[in-house]
Amino acid sequence: MKKAYLNWSSGKDAAFSLYKLKQEDDFEIVKLFTAINTDVNRISMHGVRVALLEAQAKSLGLPLQLAKFSGNVSMETYNEVMKAETKKLKAAGVDFACFGDIFLEDLKEYRDAQLAKVGLSGVYPLWKKDTKKLVEDFIELGFKAIVVCTNAKYLDESFCGRVIDHEFLEDLPKSVDPCGENGEFHSFVFDGPIFSEAINFEIGEKVYRTYQKAEEGEDNCFTDEQTNWDTGFWYCDLINN
Repeated sequence: MKKAYLNWSSGKDAAFSLYKLKQEDDFEIVKLFTAINTDVNRISMHGVRVALLEAQAKSLGLPLQLAKFSGNVSMETYNEVMKAETKKLKAAGVDFACFGDIFLEDLKEYRDAQLAKVGLSGVYPLWKKDTKKLVEDFIELGFKAIVVCTNAKYLDESFCGRVIDHEFLEDLPKSVDPCGENGEFHSFVFDGPIFSEAINFEIGEKVYRTYQKAEEGEDNCFTDEQTNWDTGFWYCDLINN
């Protein structure tokens, strides 16, 4: 089997990708790879605590490799760190990097270009699949996920902290992709057929944050100030038991 690692966000698309890869049996997933914001010790963008990420990895029976970043990181620094971390994987005999991307062409092109620099190839188990069918199949297979982040431009606070089920899908505005592929929402998977046991957690507070585009030459991407270049985000904190 071909050795691969899976870019693990803790969310449903990564989890469903792992399920598909296990079913197809062409790749041996040897490691989960996750980007971490070291300022808050949480998964980048999703805002999930590292302790819950570690609980996922334990239940999945897979080791973790973390790419660590400050919350204020430039794209140049981000690419440098990712290159260093993926070189370690390549040196360990891994030739493939798996992603849960579905239809964002520019993102796939960026990933493939960066991977080629270290001799890795991208694998996309969900690529070009119908997103409504994907999430419906995800639910029917017994996966359980909770929304941990919503882009306030598309979804209000009420969607943050909801379990992804058929009722959730029915309530989504027509403009929102059912899988949140355009960044409308992010999730945390806490149970399903690939887990040996469910992940225990409590739902904590919700917070609203905005981010501002860095000035040219500045080594930061985000700020908590209310002036923003796109929109704000609602986060639902999950507390590990």
